[in-house]
Amino acid sequence: MEISSRTEGQLLVVSVHEPRIDAAAAISFKDAMRPLLSDGHPSVVVDLQEVGFIDSSGLGAIVATFKSLGPGRSMALAGLAPAVQQVFSLTRMDTVFRLFPTLDRALGALEA
Repeated sequence: MEISSRTEGQLLVVSVHEPRIDAAAAISFKDAMRPLLSDGHPSVVVDLQEVGFIDSSGLGAIVATFKSLGPGRSMALAGLAPAVQQVFSLTRMDTVFRLFPTLDRALGALEA
């Protein structure tokens, strides 16, 4: 799982550089995210603009990552492709996560 991260003020920005987060990639996604989240940033933005497909296992991996943050920390998602956005809408996970059409919009909203 290819993931990169950077800090923008108080935000940790994690970019996923994979075309899919599915059953084959879910465990490696969680494993790659775990050390990045240990630094305690209060807010995390996951940039999914390169991800064109996500299945229930991938969704579960994102939810598990969110739950691992613990209280007082938040996670937002940015750059969801239409197919990925549809998975979040159909499962009503769009009511759990803050979703942004682009990373720039997420950064603008969350840094304010």
